[in-house]
Amino acid sequence: MSNSIPVITIDGPSGTGKGTISGMLSKELGWHFLDSGALYRLVAVGAEKKGISYSNINDLVDFALAMEVQFSTQFDGSIELNGEEVSALVREESSAGKASQVAAIPEIRQALSKRQRVFRQPPGLVADGRDMGTVIFPDALCKFFLTASPEERAQRRYKQLINKGLSVNLRALLQDIQARDERDSNRAVSPLVPAEDAHVIDTSDLSIDEVFTQVLLITRQALTKST
Repeated sequence: MSNSIPVITIDGPSGTGKGTISGMLSKELGWHFLDSGALYRLVAVGAEKKGISYSNINDLVDFALAMEVQFSTQFDGSIELNGEEVSALVREESSAGKASQVAAIPEIRQALSKRQRVFRQPPGLVADGRDMGTVIFPDALCKFFLTASPEERAQRRYKQLINKGLSVNLRALLQDIQARDERDSNRAVSPLVPAEDAHVIDTSDLSIDEVFTQVLLITRQALTKST
């Protein structure tokens, strides 16, 4: 039954616009939305709250399997962890770096893979992540991989944080992004690479609306062919 439920996967590194595009697409289609990166951030945040070391694999896995997660159905980005609203904490830049470390642990990826597949429910799912099209939903109806230069992604993140009133260093952001790319692309399990059948879109010089127009057009074509 689940394999007959359509899935659209949108993979790529942070700062490419994939989270925004995924949210827009799920809202446009009226489908469920999976922010898989948030799950890894939640493990990192939750482990820190409970004082669990990343070297304590068994306790990390137990937490990943037991944590109660609720994504908002209003597409406003709100997330609850074990009944607590943690959206702001999960979106902090430091949480992204910690999530990348957690995501490199094979046992954690295996534990969260099971949880991610449960999001595949009628009428369909838009899944945002790094290995959605290659590992979690290899049979997805349509796959996208968004890219952008590290410099452009650092600039985007810099503007976001400055607009929030935070003091940030552009060079440090760029170095963090490059380090995260290196770690994600070269990890032994589920490295960050496009699926062979993914539509690769470089968003460096495109607006969000321009990217969304491309993604929606390709998606609708795929849906038409599948009916």
